[in-house]
Amino acid sequence: MIAIDNTLISEDLLDKKFVCDLNACKGACCIEGDSGAPLDKEELEKLDGVLEKVKPYMTKKGIKAVEKYGTYVVDGDGDYTTTLVAAGKECAFVFFDEQKIAKCAIEQAYREGKVKWRKPISCYLYPVRITKHKTYDAVNYHKWAICKPACECGKKLNVAVYKFLKEPLIEKYGKEWYKQLELAAEHIEKNK
Repeated sequence: MIAIDNTLISEDLLDKKFVCDLNACKGACCIEGDSGAPLDKEELEKLDGVLEKVKPYMTKKGIKAVEKYGTYVVDGDGDYTTTLVAAGKECAFVFFDEQKIAKCAIEQAYREGKVKWRKPISCYLYPVRITKHKTYDAVNYHKWAICKPACECGKKLNVAVYKFLKEPLIEKYGKEWYKQLELAAEHIEKNK
């Protein structure tokens, strides 16, 4: 584990290789699973705030689910998550492109300049999952079989998880934090 400020970071972020391969997985992380994307409390208002500008990018099923249940729900673990179109189905904020790849309606609206918020940080940071404790965040790599193509792509390109996630890690913890992570990675690499 690496300690930086109020975080404990798994060395898996340095050791594991990862680069999303949407052509292979088709955005399965937005479809698979028991719950929607985990949300921080401060994201709930953001999600509600972007809804009207994001709706044009959503599917009819997604809009219907949000109108019925709201933009977020509390899952079985008591955590806030994005609404699903139905139990065991895709996130309500998913749309499918011409290649049938699941993509985020929030991020599409962001890319087109319609909203200023990119998407939930849990989505932006995946495959990293953050567990909040009283005095620190545990920053861990989450292994999921659907991401096997991303792991293979990461190995082929030799890109560590923390390098693939540079932008979202900086968004979450700041440039100085990320610089410290890079220094820790260099130190660990030298001492192997």
